[in-house]
Amino acid sequence: MSISTTRPPAIVRRGPRFWWTSYWSMLRWVLTQHRFLFGVVLGAQVLMGVGAAIMYRFYIGEVDGTFAAYLVSGIPALSIIPVGFVMVPILVIQEKARGTHEYTWSLPVARLAPVAATFTVFAAISIPVAAVATWVAAGRFGVDLSLSAAALPVAVLVSLMGTSVGYGMAMAIPEPRITNLLVNVIVFLVLMFSPIVVPIERFPDWAEAAHRVLPFFHMANAIRSSVVEGLGTGTAESLAVMGIWLVLGWGAVAWVVGRRD
Repeated sequence: MSISTTRPPAIVRRGPRFWWTSYWSMLRWVLTQHRFLFGVVLGAQVLMGVGAAIMYRFYIGEVDGTFAAYLVSGIPALSIIPVGFVMVPILVIQEKARGTHEYTWSLPVARLAPVAATFTVFAAISIPVAAVATWVAAGRFGVDLSLSAAALPVAVLVSLMGTSVGYGMAMAIPEPRITNLLVNVIVFLVLMFSPIVVPIERFPDWAEAAHRVLPFFHMANAIRSSVVEGLGTGTAESLAVMGIWLVLGWGAVAWVVGRRD
């Protein structure tokens, strides 16, 4: 009886085809694993977006058209920010606590496929709710929106950047308690001390300089220029700053992934 010494064909785990196969597999994995979390994500967006649109009307009463347009055009950013900077880091913290984070990274898929799948899912969730929040706010304040062709691409960039930074932060910080502390600081900073629904010129010089570096003002400013005509200024600068933060987020993820190999 002869024994075959022929080796089975090696499985090629590289190249575009393997990456796309990995991506779609991980996309199904993320949708299945976190389907119960999506309701929480939508709830957070409703509170920060639609809820803000309703509550600001109670707080400030009647306002002139320019201020109303500025406030309404900042609502989309208020709706998108908690998804990327709050919910995604919390997701990573929960995965680390349950042990599923290590299991996900042990799967035989392209290394960045789980990250790309997570970005896709949460970007797809955040943008429609942000659109609804903007529509509700426009109705509450009587603002006529003028959507440009750049509205959707800018919203995708804003969502992708926020998710990338949130994921990169949660992966790069080994201590979940520190990540949780930063998440709470970000929520407080965005709600109380960020020029999202008010002009940045109203802030002190030091705060304005800080927000020229931080992403929150630029997220709102880029969206504002695409939904209300004549209010957004320095859009190219905002897009450039968000591009830098996007690279930093992906860089943090790639650095952590590289250390694991």
